[in-house]
Amino acid sequence: MNNSVFLITPPFTQLNTPYPATAYLKGFLNTKGIPSFQADLGIEVTLALFSKQGLQDLFAYIRTDMPEEISENAARILALQEDYINTIDGVIAFLQGRNPTLAHLISKRDFLPEASRFSQLDDLHWAFGSMGTQDRAKHLATMYLEDLSDLIMECVDPHFGFSRYAEKLSRSANSFDELYDALHEGYTYIDDILTTILAARMESLQPALVAISVPFPGNLYAAFRCGQWVKKHYPHVKIAMGGGFPNTELRSLADPRVFEFVDFITLDDGEAPIENLIHFINGTKTAEELKRTFLVEKGELRYVSNPSCRDYKQSQTGTPDYSDLLLDRYISAIEVVNPMHSLWSDGRWNKLTMAHGCYWGKCTFCDISLDYIKIYEPVAAALLCDRMETIIAQTGQNGFHFVDEAAPPALMRALALEIIRRKLTVSWWTNIRFEKSFTRDLCLLLKASGCIAVSGGLEVASDRLLGLIQKGITVAQVARVNRHFTEAGIMVHAYLMYGFPTQTAQETIDSLEMVRQMFAAGILQSAFWHQFTMTAHSPVGLEPAKFGVEKESDVNGTFANNDIQHIDPTGADHESFSYGLKKSLLNYMHGACLDYPLSKWFDFKVPKTSVHPDFITNALSEEETGTVKPTSKVVYLGRQPSMEIITKSKKGSSWEMASFTFQNKKEKLSISVAPEQGRWLAGILQHLAVQHPKTYTLQEVKDNYEAAGLEDFELFWDNKPVNTLYKSGLLKL
Repeated sequence: MNNSVFLITPPFTQLNTPYPATAYLKGFLNTKGIPSFQADLGIEVTLALFSKQGLQDLFAYIRTDMPEEISENAARILALQEDYINTIDGVIAFLQGRNPTLAHLISKRDFLPEASRFSQLDDLHWAFGSMGTQDRAKHLATMYLEDLSDLIMECVDPHFGFSRYAEKLSRSANSFDELYDALHEGYTYIDDILTTILAARMESLQPALVAISVPFPGNLYAAFRCGQWVKKHYPHVKIAMGGGFPNTELRSLADPRVFEFVDFITLDDGEAPIENLIHFINGTKTAEELKRTFLVEKGELRYVSNPSCRDYKQSQTGTPDYSDLLLDRYISAIEVVNPMHSLWSDGRWNKLTMAHGCYWGKCTFCDISLDYIKIYEPVAAALLCDRMETIIAQTGQNGFHFVDEAAPPALMRALALEIIRRKLTVSWWTNIRFEKSFTRDLCLLLKASGCIAVSGGLEVASDRLLGLIQKGITVAQVARVNRHFTEAGIMVHAYLMYGFPTQTAQETIDSLEMVRQMFAAGILQSAFWHQFTMTAHSPVGLEPAKFGVEKESDVNGTFANNDIQHIDPTGADHESFSYGLKKSLLNYMHGACLDYPLSKWFDFKVPKTSVHPDFITNALSEEETGTVKPTSKVVYLGRQPSMEIITKSKKGSSWEMASFTFQNKKEKLSISVAPEQGRWLAGILQHLAVQHPKTYTLQEVKDNYEAAGLEDFELFWDNKPVNTLYKSGLLKL
């Protein structure tokens, strides 16, 4: 019985790393003994298109089917086609990390042909500073590919885009009509490349089920093209679609025409639904036993979700399996000069999840009513490390991006300790809430385990609006947390929002001022503004009147129903602030124009900020209370010190002291304490070592101190000598 599954990610998501959904599902299917093969058709189409042969074919195609009028930019690229054809293979190999010395040629700016994208380049030294030749060359090579992308959009396929292919056809498309019509037009040039690759895969695999993951609107058109091709050429093969786009947009799907392209659409976690589908296809389960699945039976569109079928626990889903994917052929690009964006697009990251769902689950702009956020389930730190070790052995890559909604601080602490205990060499980053749990010592621990960056939602940097959002944080608190991360050497990226319901022009300007002060204080390294979008499954979308806004229309479409147009009668004209907010941020990220008046960024009159000019500085100088409790864990990460008893003398009197020398990777640290306290400290540091099987609380350390007959624990422990040992790895967590 053939029960093999072909897992597809259609074009286009990212060029630098595979989207993890198919790897997650393949890992799960491995636990069930179900054979599967996965393919990222986005990178495969990209490599076929951007190759010497690919460009020769592309330019020949354009010459034979040239639009009557083309832009000056397209004409320039066509005139330089030989330069593109002769350089493309070298550039792709460079971006794949296989040809690093080409960076020197690229950086000279006389090797690559340049079209309109290069005219948008910022001053490269200002943008990259001392980051070096490799990054500068990656940025230039990315612009070169974007020029070719512009040519394709103008002369070949108007929907082309590296990560948003045909996105406008599917973004919040309440009706399926436009997408349906596009799919019944002739194949585009890109479609031909896609279906040629798909045909070769189908011929060799002969699967029983093709499962297409659609994480974003930009994957939807290509997903339906794949389904359409399979239905025509392999009518006996069943096709399922799942992923982030269906999970949010297609929950109220009512258009049966969708099922001319696929047989099933599943929602939310994919493990149980895909297992049941395989059994259904093989005839061992009925349609009534399917899990969260749309299908058409006897001409009727149905949604079936067997309540007796439970989802799998995260410990049962298996380790993501990246085999089959072309891991050594992904392309590292630097499109936007933004430190966090370069992390997203530069280098190949293994994707993992610390916890299913969100432990906070209250933000009013977020789809917290949906199971993928609402159902919170953490993965044990030991199991996470097991999975990390398996993936490192399989991929040869030790970089991890934890794709959590918001990684829980307690689990991050446990994971960091487990990484250190296992002596794993990894670099990792994740998304967080800027909550007060991220103390100085916790941030130092995370850094020691390999954490290089965090991103989190500052949203609207206004305490009134943060309260309305139910973010559970204040601006002052965010500032202090950001300082802890920054001083530990962990980069901080903030998601910023404008246009939240009832947000005034004053609050927008005050929010910008808060952001300016954070950059000026050196506690924020990267950020990005997003305009608020009302979604159907968020508290704002479910109860708009409660937030002072109105839906423009209550009419639900038969296709995608997530983004909601709304009217904000009390708020500002949010769209008008967009350009100024983003332009100011670009400068702030490079340490420029931090002393400019905020009005300088806008071509219309804006209110003066009402934020005190030293608000963030004052917040950082406030004493933080209550972060260390008797139940706090005390851990020592450093090397055991050397200790000797020395004699000190002054004005004719002499006394003994215990002198400690701590060596860390960067420096030597020395402290002196009384001999009896020194002997105790030398002993307790061995018990507090991270490799020790027992983890002590601060109260237990105090009890141990007093049991040794010593007095005034707080006076000793919180005094300068011991209090400086965090620099050598003595942490209170």
